[in-house]
Amino acid sequence: MTYSTDRLLIAFAIRLLAGLATGVGSAIDVAIALHNIPEGISVSVPIYYASGKRAKAFLLSFLSGFSEFAGAPVGFLLLQSFGTASIMRVVFAAVAGIMIYISLDELLPTAREYGRGH
Repeated sequence: MTYSTDRLLIAFAIRLLAGLATGVGSAIDVAIALHNIPEGISVSVPIYYASGKRAKAFLLSFLSGFSEFAGAPVGFLLLQSFGTASIMRVVFAAVAGIMIYISLDELLPTAREYGRGH
């Protein structure tokens, strides 16, 4: 696997876990649906500018969003059968930990590398 493929698989796994964690309430679902609009744009624009191909940007953005869509029903079914408050705390903590790790390990160094300061 290449470095890009590894990143894509990691992103897919994160989105799948986020989908697992979000199959729990309608207010949260609406907030996440609204949040997915700018998130989809932030996924597709760099891919478009890096590759110059709209179809590739659309496809990868679609796959990124679909992984969350696919994870939500699975999460709902799993958590419906044995989803206690304690398990929900663990799921939300795991997702939060993953997002913090990605922010500190990937996003912050990249921003410092390509950023121009304040």
